[in-house]
Formats: sequence, structure tokens, C-alpha cells
Amino acid sequence: MAHDFMSILTGSFAKPAAENPTVAVMDAAYAHHGLAARYINCEVGPQALHDAVRGAVAMGFAGFNCSIPNKVAVIEYLDELAPSAQIIGAVNTVVITDGRLTGHNTDGQGFVESLRTVADPAGASMVVFGAGGAARAIAVESALAGASQITIVNRNPGRGENLAALVNEATPARAAFVLWDRPFAIAAGTDIVVNATSIGLYPDTDARLDLDTATLGYASVVADVIHNPPVTRLLRDAAVAGCTTLDGRGMLVNQARVNIRLWTGIDADNAVMRAVLDDLFG
Repeated sequence: MAHDFMSILTGSFAKPAAENPTVAVMDAAYAHHGLAARYINCEVGPQALHDAVRGAVAMGFAGFNCSIPNKVAVIEYLDELAPSAQIIGAVNTVVITDGRLTGHNTDGQGFVESLRTVADPAGASMVVFGAGGAARAIAVESALAGASQITIVNRNPGRGENLAALVNEATPARAAFVLWDRPFAIAAGTDIVVNATSIGLYPDTDARLDLDTATLGYASVVADVIHNPPVTRLLRDAAVAGCTTLDGRGMLVNQARVNIRLWTGIDADNAVMRAVLDDLFG
């Protein structure tokens, strides 16, 4: 009988690469679904990025992820951008079809899919802390999913105003920027609050957002992008205030799920991928 020893090749180009847990999540999903696929973590910095992209095409990769510092730099080596990646101006997932490279941004899509398990972004009033890559993706994708009002809260006014302007110009939502120079008070009627900063990330797990915690109860849902630890100080405070909480592992798992759908057409099982993260990070 004939054997087929070819694998579907996927992977990640990032620097540093070693602490990215996506490989464990992806390999578990591939195995669970019986896919002859591999996910390879590669340490690739800006100097080597073009060679890595050409190599992926030459070796017949189905696609790859890009993480820091390659999310913007990779764009010049691609043939086209999906609509949200175009607006966000950053790519974290590339799909290769017949040698053509299409850039997607699944950060925000992963967040919105995770959010939908507890709340519908359509018509929602949101507060997003931060204006970096994750915040940009979350604000744009939430706006495209129908959020009506998004308040961007950030310490750096340039980046914050830039993101609010982007949402106003490129999406149907209304956005406003608030300078984060004092404890932020959440307004009554706020549907969704998102921490898209690294505050609370391991090992600095006791770090607290500069927030008037007495106002946390005004929010219906409080979400955090941080996956390690899954229950951040913010989410503990929010649970005490009676909010529905959403941790960053759901976003990471859904991002992996979107990747697998883009690369293989298969809808992967969330529970299998979530279990891997829970094992890894306790």
C-alpha cells in the first residue's frame, strides 16, 4: 500500500519565539482532528523575515503566524490584505494559496469570538484600555461587529487619538479618546470593558489597572487579553463587583481556531485547545 508522508506545514515567525504557547495549542488541535499538520515555532527577527516568508512559500507552507516584531514589517512581502488587517495595519496570520500570500489579523477576531460567548458586541458601549497592537485589533474588530461606542483610554495621547480616529474613519462605530492620567471611572451603562494592556501579566500578577474600582460594577462584562495568569487582578476585582468576566485564554484559543479554519478549512474543537492552556499555565 502507498504511504503519504507529507505534512501540512504551518508555524510562527517571531522574536523571541520560545515562550509562545500557540504551538502546543495548534499541535493538540491537529492531533485531535487527525490532521497530518505541523506547527513550527521559528525565531525570526526583522532581518531574516523576508527570507523566512520566501522559504515558507518555497516549502509549500499553508500559512504562518507573525508575532512581535514582524506584524507590520511582513505586510510589504504580501500580495493582499483581508479588510480588517488593512484597517488595523498589522498582520498576525498569513494564508498561502497557490503561492499568493494574504494577510489577516486574527487578534481581534479571536477576541470577538470569545466575547460572543458572554455578550453580543452589536450595539455595545465599550471601554478599551491601551492603544497598542491588541487594542487596535480589538477596537477595530469590535466596531466591525457592530459596537456603537468605543472609548479608548491610554497614557500616550498620540497613540490613543490615532486609534480613536482610525475607528471613526474606517468603521461605523463612534470612538472617543480619554487621556489616562488619573484613575479611570467607568460610566453607568457601559456594556464591555477590555484590558488590552500588559498590566497584570505574569510575573507582575498583582499589578492593578489605574481604575476607580468603585465604578467597576457599572460594567456588564469585563474582559482581559492576558492569558497568564487567566484570572488577573482586574478579573478578580470585576467578579467581586458582580460583572461577567472573560479571560484571555478564550481569545488565544479562538485565534488558533480562526488560524486552523483559514489554513485547513476545519472548525477545531475549543475544549481540546483550552485544556492544553490550562495544563500549561495551571
